[in-house]
Order: sequence, then C-alpha cells, then structure tokens
Amino acid sequence: MNKVYCCFPGGKHKALTMSYDDGKIQDRRLVDIFNQNGIKGTFHLNSGLFTDERRIRPEEIPSLYQGHEVACHTVTHPTIARCPLPEVAHEVLEDRKFLEQYTQYPVRGLSYPNGSLSPEIEKLLPACGIRYSRVVGSSDSFALPEDPYRWQATCHHNHRLMELGEQFLALYKKQYLYLMYVWGHSYEFDDKGNWDLMEDFCRMMGGKDDIWYCTNIQFLDCMDDYARLQFAADNHFVYNPNARDCWISVNDQPAVCIPAGQTVQL
Repeated sequence: MNKVYCCFPGGKHKALTMSYDDGKIQDRRLVDIFNQNGIKGTFHLNSGLFTDERRIRPEEIPSLYQGHEVACHTVTHPTIARCPLPEVAHEVLEDRKFLEQYTQYPVRGLSYPNGSLSPEIEKLLPACGIRYSRVVGSSDSFALPEDPYRWQATCHHNHRLMELGEQFLALYKKQYLYLMYVWGHSYEFDDKGNWDLMEDFCRMMGGKDDIWYCTNIQFLDCMDDYARLQFAADNHFVYNPNARDCWISVNDQPAVCIPAGQTVQL
C-alpha cells in the first residue's frame, strides 16, 4: 500500500505565517517589510475604531493589505468573555460586514480582543462565519494547531524571535509538517524602538525554497482541502473535490500535485 503524506503547496513541509492586530498606522511599514521579503501576514482590524488618527483609514484596506489577509478583531475591542453572547455575535458580524465592503472577499478569521474568550464564544464563532481565532501567548512550538478556535502562535515577536527562526530554518525531516506563527502589534516596534528586529527576521526567513509563505486562512484552507481528498481503499488513486490544487508525497518520492477536480493515479 502506498504511503501518502500531506504537503503544503509546492510540496513544501514548512509554513510561515504572521498575525498583527489593531490596524495602527505602523502597519504600513510592517506590510512594506513583509512585501520586500515575500512574507504573508494576517491583519486583524476593529471597524469601529477607524476614527482614531493613529489607525489606518478604511479606504487604505484594499491597497495596503493586498496579497495579505484582513480578519476580524471585533468592532470596538471589548473584553468579550464579559459580554452577553448576542453582543459578541454583533461585534463579530458587524466587523465582518464592514471589512468585507473593502476586501470584497469573505472575512473568516478573528483574533480575540484582549485575549478574551470562553467555551460559549468558541461555539458561537462558526455560526458567525469565523473559521479560526487566535489566542495570546507563545507556544514556542512549530506544531500545527489542534483547535483552530484556540490557535496559539509560536511566539510574539518580542519573545525569542530570532532564536526560534533559526531553529525553524534548521528543520529538515520531511516526514513532519511544521508551522512557524508570529504575532504582535505593529505599533510595538515604535514603542520598543526595534524595527530592526522584524527587518532582520524577514530577511533571514524570506526566499526559502522549503517554506510556504501563507496567511492564517490560507493555512487552514490548505488543511481543510487535504481533509477532503478522497483516496482509494488501497491508496492507488486519489480524487481532489476541491477548487484548489493539493500536494502529496507518495512513498517518500518528490511531491506530486493533485489538480482541483481531478483524479490522479498514485
């Protein structure tokens, strides 16, 4: 029987994603650093706070975040575990509606404002069209998320960033999938005076042949696509019912592409 492994797009076994909250004007510089190095980010925005002059303008969203992901952070950034569930639903859905006017794609991600969550909120989010939500803290791990509604990043950018980046680059065992996930707030680079940290990190991480650079939702869509692949009982062919191509490795050979909507003999 064939031994089949899931791969990231292009047959890669490592993925890097970034996640930044609040939509402050420092996002402009951060996005530029990402773009210079081919890094992809997810930016969580509060639709009710754009009147703050320290935040980007809504009309900037389509151009500033082009090639990246815009996601929810609720309308007004409340500590939602203290709020009634109908209020939480309103905060999420109204944020989605506003942001989607500018993105022109479904906004499906969230980061919990103030890191606030509860089991009841987690159960509510799928009904609000949310596929994942990020918690605060650092896992110091490159493991894939077990619960997308309690998705913890590898590290905040002020926590062992370069050390963990070097460890990630050194990973070579292709029988595993690895994810490095960095989070923070772009204004913190001004507060700490350490923009050079992110510049050095992105230069170090960018342009690697074995890394897939993705947004948060692209990562989960990839995992969801793989879960929908339909394999023959003896693993000698596979049908891809998805609208996107998938990649797999068969018997430790170079990865092969399974085109969208097609059956491939293995």
